Amino acid sequence: MSTLPDPSGPAGQSERSAPIRHQQLSELVLARIRESITAGVYAPGDRLVEGRIAEELDVSRVPVREALRALAAEGLVEVRPRHGAVVASLDPSSAREMVQIRATLEGLNARLAAEHCTPELSARIERVLEEGKKRASNGQTTGLLDLNAQFHDLLYAAGANMILADLMRSLRDRTRRLFINSNDEEIRTTWDEHAAILRAVQAGDAALAALLAERHVMRAAQHYLNKSAE
Repeated sequence: MSTLPDPSGPAGQSERSAPIRHQQLSELVLARIRESITAGVYAPGDRLVEGRIAEELDVSRVPVREALRALAAEGLVEVRPRHGAVVASLDPSSAREMVQIRATLEGLNARLAAEHCTPELSARIERVLEEGKKRASNGQTTGLLDLNAQFHDLLYAAGANMILADLMRSLRDRTRRLFINSNDEEIRTTWDEHAAILRAVQAGDAALAALLAERHVMRAAQHYLNKSAE
């Protein structure tokens, strides 16, 4: 992991001299460690050593300790006696249950998006979709994870239910590792499915949008679920 952004970056003298608040620093450290876990930088069972992470992020141990506690509450980290914090393993049964819940919630959100999506949000989602499809078609994987997150975040906004959106973001973080080992064909299929979901949303077809969103999640996780069942 790289060092956290320097608060003395090119943002003006007054901002350069302002220290990062403890809460802000804790949130940055939490986000960085969570990203490393969900992206597969840390594998299930890997130890998360406070001192080593603090050194890598150029922070004290305090925000790292707080982040590990928060991640334990989210289910991404386990704290084991005499062993410390480790990345939580995702057993096949739990993975299947979480995927089923995520598929249901994504379907509900797509239904709501078809009913509430504004022209402005539709245009923003369209731009993300086109960029994602272009990179997927050209085999450019750089930035696709971020674009995928943007697509879903904007779709959550279109659903206009913030409680549902918060639940799905949390579940997305916990299940993201199930979707990261996609080949080029699967990546293209993912973005084709995104396009189909958006078209249903734009057409106001709530039932079709919900069906496509549920199928999208189940298909995307199927490789992992099949493998874990062997």
